[in-house]
Amino acid sequence: MALSTIRTVNHLLKPFTAAISATRRLSSDSNATISVEISKPYTAHNIDPPSSIVETTPNELMTFFADMVEMRRMEIAADSLYKAKLIRGFCHLYDGQEAVAIGMEAAITKKDCIITAYRDHCIFLARGGGLVESFAELMGRKDGCSKGKGGSMHFYKKDSGFYGGHGIVGAQVPLGIGISFAQKYNKEDHVTFAMYGDGAANQGQLFEALNMAALWDLPAILVCENNHYGMGTAEWRAAKSPAYYKRGDYVPGLKVDGMDALAVKQACKFAKDHVLKKGPIILEMDTYRYHGHSMSDPGSTYRTRDEISGVRGERDPVERIRNLILDHNIATEQELKDIEKGKRKVVDEAIAKAKESPMPDPSDLFTNVYVKGFGVEVFGADRKELRATLP
Repeated sequence: MALSTIRTVNHLLKPFTAAISATRRLSSDSNATISVEISKPYTAHNIDPPSSIVETTPNELMTFFADMVEMRRMEIAADSLYKAKLIRGFCHLYDGQEAVAIGMEAAITKKDCIITAYRDHCIFLARGGGLVESFAELMGRKDGCSKGKGGSMHFYKKDSGFYGGHGIVGAQVPLGIGISFAQKYNKEDHVTFAMYGDGAANQGQLFEALNMAALWDLPAILVCENNHYGMGTAEWRAAKSPAYYKRGDYVPGLKVDGMDALAVKQACKFAKDHVLKKGPIILEMDTYRYHGHSMSDPGSTYRTRDEISGVRGERDPVERIRNLILDHNIATEQELKDIEKGKRKVVDEAIAKAKESPMPDPSDLFTNVYVKGFGVEVFGADRKELRATLP
């Protein structure tokens, strides 16, 4: 699954900075402003969309490229580790959708919160999580971000406002609305991104939570990552109206090209400003996953290989940023190849270190179950024998 270096999507990129000479390297001024037109215009519901011109810098584009390459490499490595039976249980990979995580993070701060479903590895990485923590958790090791107890679906990083990683379809959305309620109650100028997939978009709990958010004008941004397949079911077979950004009815919405990191950044910045003043909004990210739903799904029985390769050739988020970098003479093709090579090495080193981490002790099964300090007593079935008093 190596990335092609062929520049196949130049026609999708429209640089607007005429002042940039084709012979001048922008890397000498990493903070020079570059204006770029997004690949697809926003489609809005009950709101005026943001500008289709996004400002960026050489430094930001290089950071986007390096971070997305690292995410892509991590997920490909996770595929190999799963097939080697070093990762067990469920494992849902994010390759193809990296622009959503990268663009969203570029628009917010660590005081803003994110909660998502089980396709969570790259969100964790974008929030500042480390590769060693990631691979250790995937392999059920003690040094994992959830101490080896959560595995693939339950990454977590509270100090960066990342509340997981949830395995029950759609159940994270009401929790996200709860977080946004706390932010408003505490008079914070921060927001919560509650992420879900198109497969969860028909869940009743989503609409109940959205109704509460709208009633109380909560700073909640509902992000539908529409990769067009809920497990193996195409969106048009599961939803009478797959225009998910319109599903809020009384809540405004915005459809975004989720394969374009700059479009995502602009949309998330716009959404944050909106919800702090007027309450919730829905962002539908039009994206695509290259792997199947999970590692148990080959991903080719309900879609063709031509469809997958077509998206790779025309919309790949990593290649889109690569082409912007090359078009603006920020770096050479060889320099970008060197970054990719370096990231492979970093990922391999992280895997080796994660493998050295011990498995959790069996006694750890009984920790992190109850809040400490309440003196909870554990009895037998007949409640006559006190078995333990938890700390």
